[in-house]
Parts: sequence; C-alpha cells; structure tokens
Amino acid sequence: MKSLVIIPTYNEKENIRDIIDAVLRVTPESHILIVDDNSPDGTARIVKELMQTDNRIHILEREKKMGLGTAYVAGFKYAIKEGYDCVVQMDADFSHNPEDIPRLFQELGEYDLVIGSRYVDGISVVNWPLSRLFLSYFANVYARIVTGVPIKDLTGGFKCIKIDVLKNIDLDRVRADGYGFQIEINFLAYMNGFRLKEIPIIFIDRRAGYSKMSKKIIWEAFWLVWKLRLERFKGSKKRSVSPS
Repeated sequence: MKSLVIIPTYNEKENIRDIIDAVLRVTPESHILIVDDNSPDGTARIVKELMQTDNRIHILEREKKMGLGTAYVAGFKYAIKEGYDCVVQMDADFSHNPEDIPRLFQELGEYDLVIGSRYVDGISVVNWPLSRLFLSYFANVYARIVTGVPIKDLTGGFKCIKIDVLKNIDLDRVRADGYGFQIEINFLAYMNGFRLKEIPIIFIDRRAGYSKMSKKIIWEAFWLVWKLRLERFKGSKKRSVSPS
C-alpha cells in the first residue's frame, strides 16, 4: 500500500529531524508529510533541508498557527489528491513510538481505521501527572458513552486510516481541533460503517518541546460529543423511516 505519515508541527525543531529519521527507518516504503504552521523556530527550514536528499519527505507550509484539526484535514486532502492508499497520523514529539507503525499497517487487511490505543489494555501512559491522566481517561469514558462509539481511546492521536474512509467523510465540515478532532474522525468513520480496531501502545509524554494542549481544546471536545450524539440520533431516525 502507498502510505503517507502525516505529522503536524509548530515549533518542533528539537524533534523534527529525529522523528523523520525514525519513521523512515521503520517504514522505508512510506512517505512523510509535514504540515507546518509557520513555526518561528525554523522547523520548516530543517524539513526542506532534508527534502533535498530524500524524495519521500514532503511539506505543506501554512501562513499561521491554525490548529491540529485543520492541519490533519489539509494532510488528508493532500493524500487523496496524490493517490495514497492510507495515512498515518502521529505527533512529532515521540509520544507516539514510530516502531508501532508497522503494527498499525498489519491490521489494515481486516480493518479500515486502526487506533494506537492508550486504554484498550489497561492504562498505558508514561510521565503524565495523575490529574492529566484522570482527565484523559474519564474524558474518553464520557465520549464513548455520549457518542456510542465503542472505542476506549477516542481522543488518541496515533492512528492509521484507509483513504476510502477519508473519501467518504466531508472533510470541509470537520471543524474540531485537538481531542475533538480525534473524536469526530472516529465517529464519522464508525457512522459510515467502516471497521475500527484498537491495538495497545505505550504513550510516553513528549521528550522535548512543550505541549500544545489548552482549556479551549478540552471544552470544545466536551460540547462536541453532544453535537455528535444529536447527529447520530438524526441519522438513526432517518434510517428508521421507511420510504412511502
């Protein structure tokens, strides 16, 4: 399969060279797309230097910081346009282990969206304070109950998606960011009848740089799940009405 690893970046100069090297080492047949939000630290410059000697590396440069959700949507549209068969989405900070990418690929024969899950096999998170761990864990319980999507790590950002899933989602309508974006993509894939699978990973908090998480992103996800629940109810209601 022709695969594209999408990595959004904003001020990731401390990680970008190493993460690109690590990804290409474990999956040399893949291409990488960096979606950079005009990082003032020169992240894009480093990527373009690497591109001079490796045609598997690509970049989308955006004019300003526009958020994780729109970065992935831009990457998804690029993958569709360029004829890739699947995409991997992951962070630049090594919280997602590149060594797990082949394990995601292995499940694509039977499934359409494979999630590297922190919670499918207990709790597998390293270096988080208990307050953040509890927030993340119970946010996922809450999202699963409200949306009805039977996934234990709905907010996880490490996943592999077949291109057919993305072609069947109206990407222009996906507006959420951060946690909310991850929930929304999983929800839309599930509601469109695609097969979802979780595999266990160990999530390790970033080793360099700083977190982009904010209270705004958390509250957006909190309210988004109710919007998705309403959409599911409307969809179920439409399916229950027989044509006259």
